Amino acid sequence: MMHPFGEKIREVRERKHLTMREVAEKAGVSESLISQIERNKISPAIDTLLKIIDILEIDLDFIFRDFKKDRPVNLVRAREKKRAVINGVIFEQLSHTYSSSEEHAIEAYFLEIPPGGKSGDDEYGHIGKELGVIIKGKGECTVGRQVYSLKEGDSISFSADAPHQIRNVGRSPLRAFWIITPPKRLLGRK
Repeated sequence: MMHPFGEKIREVRERKHLTMREVAEKAGVSESLISQIERNKISPAIDTLLKIIDILEIDLDFIFRDFKKDRPVNLVRAREKKRAVINGVIFEQLSHTYSSSEEHAIEAYFLEIPPGGKSGDDEYGHIGKELGVIIKGKGECTVGRQVYSLKEGDSISFSADAPHQIRNVGRSPLRAFWIITPPKRLLGRK
């Protein structure tokens, strides 16, 4: 495996007009080791690498920039959104971000609840957290035994282990943006 920081170390050392021997002496290592590091032949122990970086006054971000990896991106095109109607509530999936750790995965929806309709369960909760933002309409969110009145622009977040439910108490459809973590997979896998 290539270690591209060797070239960067050599570039900075030469710019500072230091010899490999000078850097090796200050770091307490052999000149041969410095040469092998600069030619990407070996990967130094982290404490040795940090000493060299300190001696040459190199910014850590400069050294490790090439190691930053692209992260997976979940793009959902408008025409590709999954939609489902569950008990009269329209769920439009915005995203389901998968993660190697389900603890950090999320899913997001637009909800549309008809007048008098409801979403959620007033008897059971589930592991995780939820966050909702009311986009249009009036609702009541029950979390455990507490009832919260919500109107356009209000947001609510809570631990989802308590039974919870959102009801439309207005005369027009209630639209909300809702995030759940970890995902419940209401609409199944991607």
